[in-house]
Amino acid sequence: MSMLSAAERLAAARDPQRPNITDYIEGLFTDFFEQKGDRLCGEDGAILGGIALYHGMPVTVIGTRKGKSLEENLSCNFGMPNPEGYRKALRLMQQAEKFRRPVITFIDTFGAYPGLEAEERGQGESIARNLLEMSRLTVPVIAVITGEGNSGGALALAVADRVLMMENAVYAILSPEGFASILWKDSARSDEAAEMMKITAEDLLQMGIIDDIIPEPEGGAHQSLIKTILQTDQVLYRHLKDLIRQKGKALAAARYQKFRKMGTAAFDEETT
Repeated sequence: MSMLSAAERLAAARDPQRPNITDYIEGLFTDFFEQKGDRLCGEDGAILGGIALYHGMPVTVIGTRKGKSLEENLSCNFGMPNPEGYRKALRLMQQAEKFRRPVITFIDTFGAYPGLEAEERGQGESIARNLLEMSRLTVPVIAVITGEGNSGGALALAVADRVLMMENAVYAILSPEGFASILWKDSARSDEAAEMMKITAEDLLQMGIIDDIIPEPEGGAHQSLIKTILQTDQVLYRHLKDLIRQKGKALAAARYQKFRKMGTAAFDEETT
Protein backbone atom coordinates (compact mmCIF):
# COMPACT_ATOMS: atom_id res chain seq x y z
CA MET A 1 0.00 0.00 0.00
CA SER A 2 1.37 3.41 -0.98
CA MET A 3 2.48 5.74 1.82
CA LEU A 4 0.23 8.74 1.31
CA SER A 5 -1.05 11.15 3.92
CA ALA A 6 -4.74 11.34 4.75
CA ALA A 7 -4.95 14.67 2.90
CA GLU A 8 -3.33 13.14 -0.20
CA ARG A 9 -5.76 10.21 -0.13
CA LEU A 10 -8.65 12.66 0.24
CA ALA A 11 -7.43 14.51 -2.87
CA ALA A 12 -7.26 11.21 -4.77
CA ALA A 13 -10.76 10.26 -3.58
CA ARG A 14 -12.07 13.59 -4.92
CA ASP A 15 -10.36 13.40 -8.30
CA PRO A 16 -13.08 14.25 -10.87
CA GLN A 17 -11.90 11.47 -13.20
CA ARG A 18 -12.09 8.78 -10.53
CA PRO A 19 -14.27 5.79 -11.57
CA ASN A 20 -17.90 6.28 -10.62
CA ILE A 21 -20.94 4.02 -10.26
CA THR A 22 -21.54 3.79 -14.01
CA ASP A 23 -17.95 2.63 -14.56
CA TYR A 24 -18.31 -0.09 -11.93
CA ILE A 25 -21.63 -1.24 -13.34
CA GLU A 26 -20.24 -1.45 -16.87
CA GLY A 27 -17.06 -3.20 -15.74
CA LEU A 28 -18.41 -5.65 -13.15
CA PHE A 29 -21.97 -6.53 -14.16
CA THR A 30 -23.95 -7.65 -17.17
CA ASP A 31 -27.59 -7.17 -18.15
CA PHE A 32 -28.04 -4.16 -15.88
CA PHE A 33 -31.64 -2.96 -15.80
CA GLU A 34 -32.10 0.44 -14.14
CA GLN A 35 -35.13 1.05 -11.95
CA LYS A 36 -36.25 4.60 -11.16
CA GLY A 37 -38.44 6.43 -8.70
CA ASP A 38 -39.40 6.05 -5.06
CA ARG A 39 -43.11 5.48 -5.80
CA LEU A 40 -43.92 8.39 -3.50
CA CYS A 41 -42.47 11.63 -4.85
CA GLY A 42 -40.15 11.28 -7.80
CA GLU A 43 -36.81 10.25 -9.25
CA ASP A 44 -33.43 11.25 -7.85
CA GLY A 45 -30.49 11.09 -10.23
CA ALA A 46 -27.99 11.14 -7.35
CA ILE A 47 -28.67 7.45 -6.74
CA LEU A 48 -28.51 4.86 -9.50
CA GLY A 49 -29.95 1.40 -8.94
CA GLY A 50 -31.28 -1.68 -10.61
CA ILE A 51 -30.85 -5.41 -11.11
CA ALA A 52 -27.97 -7.11 -12.90
CA LEU A 53 -25.96 -10.30 -13.20
CA TYR A 54 -22.67 -10.67 -11.34
CA HIS A 55 -20.71 -13.75 -12.41
CA GLY A 56 -24.06 -15.09 -13.62
CA MET A 57 -25.78 -14.43 -10.28
CA PRO A 58 -28.77 -12.05 -10.06
CA VAL A 59 -27.96 -9.12 -7.75
CA THR A 60 -29.32 -5.70 -6.90
CA VAL A 61 -26.85 -2.87 -7.50
CA ILE A 62 -27.27 0.57 -5.92
CA GLY A 63 -24.87 3.48 -5.77
CA THR A 64 -24.51 7.21 -5.34
CA ARG A 65 -23.83 8.85 -8.68
CA LYS A 66 -21.33 11.61 -9.46
CA GLY A 67 -20.39 12.93 -12.86
CA LYS A 68 -17.02 13.64 -14.44
CA SER A 69 -17.99 17.02 -15.85
CA LEU A 70 -19.91 20.03 -14.56
CA GLU A 71 -22.91 19.13 -16.72
CA GLU A 72 -22.98 15.55 -15.42
CA ASN A 73 -22.58 16.69 -11.82
CA LEU A 74 -25.43 19.16 -12.13
CA SER A 75 -27.69 16.41 -13.47
CA CYS A 76 -27.08 14.25 -10.39
CA ASN A 77 -26.78 17.02 -7.78
CA PHE A 78 -23.03 16.37 -7.34
CA GLY A 79 -23.78 12.97 -5.84
CA MET A 80 -25.77 14.36 -2.89
CA PRO A 81 -29.03 12.39 -2.66
CA ASN A 82 -32.43 13.75 -1.77
CA PRO A 83 -34.95 11.68 0.24
CA GLU A 84 -36.37 10.30 -3.01
CA GLY A 85 -33.00 8.70 -3.72
CA TYR A 86 -32.81 6.95 -0.37
CA ARG A 87 -36.41 5.78 -0.69
CA LYS A 88 -35.64 4.45 -4.15
CA ALA A 89 -32.66 2.58 -2.72
CA LEU A 90 -34.82 1.15 0.05
CA ARG A 91 -37.47 0.06 -2.47
CA LEU A 92 -34.82 -1.81 -4.45
CA MET A 93 -33.38 -3.44 -1.32
CA GLN A 94 -36.83 -4.60 -0.24
CA GLN A 95 -37.33 -6.01 -3.73
CA ALA A 96 -34.00 -7.81 -3.41
CA GLU A 97 -35.15 -9.27 -0.10
CA LYS A 98 -38.35 -10.55 -1.70
CA PHE A 99 -36.55 -12.24 -4.59
CA ARG A 100 -33.50 -13.34 -2.54
CA ARG A 101 -30.91 -11.30 -4.44
CA PRO A 102 -27.68 -10.10 -2.80
CA VAL A 103 -27.35 -6.32 -2.53
CA ILE A 104 -24.16 -4.54 -3.60
CA THR A 105 -23.81 -0.81 -2.99
CA PHE A 106 -21.20 1.67 -4.23
CA ILE A 107 -20.71 4.86 -2.23
CA ASP A 108 -19.09 8.13 -3.25
CA THR A 109 -20.82 11.15 -1.78
CA PHE A 110 -20.11 14.39 0.09
CA GLY A 111 -23.23 13.50 2.09
CA ALA A 112 -26.98 13.79 1.79
CA TYR A 113 -28.28 17.02 0.24
CA PRO A 114 -28.83 19.49 3.14
CA GLY A 115 -31.28 21.81 1.40
CA LEU A 116 -34.52 23.06 2.94
CA GLU A 117 -36.63 21.23 0.35
CA ALA A 118 -34.93 17.92 1.16
CA GLU A 119 -35.59 18.40 4.86
CA GLU A 120 -39.23 19.25 4.15
CA ARG A 121 -39.62 15.98 2.24
CA GLY A 122 -38.13 13.92 5.07
CA GLN A 123 -34.39 13.66 4.53
CA GLY A 124 -33.61 12.62 8.10
CA GLU A 125 -36.43 10.09 8.23
CA SER A 126 -35.47 8.52 4.91
CA ILE A 127 -31.88 7.98 6.08
CA ALA A 128 -33.00 6.59 9.44
CA ARG A 129 -35.43 4.25 7.69
CA ASN A 130 -32.66 2.88 5.50
CA LEU A 131 -30.47 2.22 8.53
CA LEU A 132 -33.29 0.32 10.21
CA GLU A 133 -34.37 -1.71 7.21
CA MET A 134 -30.84 -2.55 6.02
CA SER A 135 -30.08 -3.99 9.46
CA ARG A 136 -32.99 -6.42 8.98
CA LEU A 137 -32.20 -7.72 5.49
CA THR A 138 -31.66 -11.48 5.33
CA VAL A 139 -29.83 -11.39 2.00
CA PRO A 140 -26.08 -10.70 1.72
CA VAL A 141 -25.21 -7.00 1.65
CA ILE A 142 -21.82 -5.66 0.57
CA ALA A 143 -20.95 -1.95 0.54
CA VAL A 144 -17.98 -0.56 -1.37
CA ILE A 145 -16.66 2.93 -0.51
CA THR A 146 -15.21 4.00 -3.86
CA GLY A 147 -14.38 7.65 -3.22
CA GLU A 148 -15.63 9.88 -0.45
CA GLY A 149 -18.15 8.54 2.05
CA ASN A 150 -19.41 11.22 4.41
CA SER A 151 -21.99 11.31 7.17
CA GLY A 152 -25.38 9.61 7.27
CA GLY A 153 -25.66 10.18 3.55
CA ALA A 154 -23.06 7.46 3.06
CA LEU A 155 -24.10 5.25 5.97
CA ALA A 156 -27.64 5.03 4.55
CA LEU A 157 -26.20 2.64 1.92
CA ALA A 158 -23.49 1.07 4.07
CA VAL A 159 -25.19 -1.02 6.77
CA ALA A 160 -23.66 -4.13 5.24
CA ASP A 161 -22.28 -7.56 6.10
CA ARG A 162 -19.00 -6.49 4.51
CA VAL A 163 -17.80 -2.90 4.11
CA LEU A 164 -14.98 -2.65 1.57
CA MET A 165 -12.93 0.44 0.72
CA MET A 166 -10.80 1.42 -2.20
CA GLU A 167 -7.22 2.08 -1.10
CA ASN A 168 -7.51 5.86 -1.57
CA ALA A 169 -11.12 6.24 -0.48
CA VAL A 170 -12.11 8.04 2.72
CA TYR A 171 -15.00 7.40 5.11
CA ALA A 172 -16.00 9.82 7.87
CA ILE A 173 -18.75 11.49 9.89
CA LEU A 174 -18.25 14.69 7.88
CA SER A 175 -15.70 16.33 5.60
CA PRO A 176 -12.35 17.45 7.05
CA GLU A 177 -13.29 21.02 6.08
CA GLY A 178 -16.45 20.76 8.15
CA PHE A 179 -14.55 19.17 11.04
CA ALA A 180 -11.94 21.96 11.02
CA SER A 181 -14.65 24.63 10.85
CA ILE A 182 -16.40 23.21 13.90
CA LEU A 183 -13.32 22.43 15.99
CA TRP A 184 -11.04 25.36 15.14
CA LYS A 185 -13.36 27.78 13.27
CA ASP A 186 -10.88 27.51 10.40
CA SER A 187 -11.62 25.31 7.37
CA ALA A 188 -8.09 25.98 6.07
CA ARG A 189 -6.84 23.45 8.63
CA SER A 190 -8.58 20.61 6.78
CA ASP A 191 -5.33 18.71 6.14
CA GLU A 192 -4.65 18.62 9.87
CA ALA A 193 -8.23 17.54 10.49
CA ALA A 194 -7.94 14.73 7.94
CA GLU A 195 -5.03 13.22 9.85
CA MET A 196 -6.79 13.56 13.20
CA MET A 197 -10.08 12.05 11.98
CA LYS A 198 -8.60 8.67 10.92
CA ILE A 199 -10.52 8.60 7.65
CA THR A 200 -8.28 6.38 5.51
CA ALA A 201 -8.92 2.75 4.64
CA GLU A 202 -5.89 1.59 6.61
CA ASP A 203 -7.01 3.46 9.75
CA LEU A 204 -10.56 2.17 9.47
CA LEU A 205 -9.49 -1.42 8.89
CA GLN A 206 -7.40 -1.32 12.07
CA MET A 207 -10.39 0.00 14.01
CA GLY A 208 -12.74 -2.65 12.64
CA ILE A 209 -14.94 -0.12 10.83
CA ILE A 210 -14.36 -1.77 7.45
CA ASP A 211 -13.58 -5.36 6.48
CA ASP A 212 -11.15 -5.18 3.55
CA ILE A 213 -9.17 -2.80 1.34
CA ILE A 214 -9.23 -2.93 -2.46
CA PRO A 215 -5.80 -2.03 -3.91
CA GLU A 216 -5.62 0.74 -6.49
CA PRO A 217 -3.20 1.24 -9.40
CA GLU A 218 -0.22 3.48 -8.70
CA GLY A 219 -1.39 7.08 -8.77
CA GLY A 220 -5.01 6.23 -7.99
CA ALA A 221 -8.01 4.42 -9.42
CA HIS A 222 -8.43 6.98 -12.20
CA GLN A 223 -5.04 6.01 -13.68
CA SER A 224 -6.27 2.61 -14.92
CA LEU A 225 -9.97 1.72 -15.00
CA ILE A 226 -9.21 -1.84 -16.15
CA LYS A 227 -6.87 -2.55 -13.21
CA THR A 228 -9.32 -0.95 -10.80
CA ILE A 229 -12.20 -3.09 -12.03
CA LEU A 230 -10.11 -6.28 -11.87
CA GLN A 231 -8.98 -5.57 -8.31
CA THR A 232 -12.51 -4.69 -7.22
CA ASP A 233 -13.92 -7.82 -8.80
CA GLN A 234 -11.39 -10.04 -7.06
CA VAL A 235 -12.11 -8.71 -3.57
CA LEU A 236 -15.87 -8.33 -4.07
CA TYR A 237 -16.35 -11.84 -5.43
CA ARG A 238 -14.34 -13.41 -2.60
CA HIS A 239 -16.53 -11.79 0.04
CA LEU A 240 -19.78 -12.52 -1.79
CA LYS A 241 -18.90 -16.21 -2.15
CA ASP A 242 -18.44 -16.40 1.61
CA LEU A 243 -21.68 -14.59 2.41
CA ILE A 244 -24.00 -16.56 0.12
CA ARG A 245 -23.13 -19.73 2.03
CA GLN A 246 -24.59 -18.26 5.23
CA LYS A 247 -28.24 -18.45 6.27
CA GLY A 248 -30.41 -15.37 6.12
CA LYS A 249 -31.36 -14.90 9.76
CA ALA A 250 -27.77 -15.52 10.82
CA LEU A 251 -26.62 -12.85 8.37
CA ALA A 252 -29.01 -10.27 9.80
CA ALA A 253 -28.04 -11.12 13.38
CA ALA A 254 -24.31 -10.94 12.62
CA ARG A 255 -24.76 -7.64 10.77
CA TYR A 256 -26.56 -6.15 13.76
CA GLN A 257 -23.82 -7.24 16.15
CA LYS A 258 -21.12 -6.03 13.75
CA PHE A 259 -22.43 -2.47 13.89
CA ARG A 260 -23.10 -2.59 17.62
CA LYS A 261 -19.44 -3.50 18.22
CA MET A 262 -17.95 -1.25 15.56
CA GLY A 263 -14.95 0.69 16.83
CA THR A 264 -15.10 -0.73 20.38
CA ALA A 265 -11.87 -2.70 19.99
CA ALA A 266 -9.87 0.46 19.32
CA PHE A 267 -11.60 2.22 22.21
CA ASP A 268 -10.81 -0.64 24.59
CA GLU A 269 -7.13 -0.51 23.58
CA GLU A 270 -6.98 3.23 24.31
CA THR A 271 -8.53 2.84 27.77
CA THR A 272 -6.36 -0.06 28.95
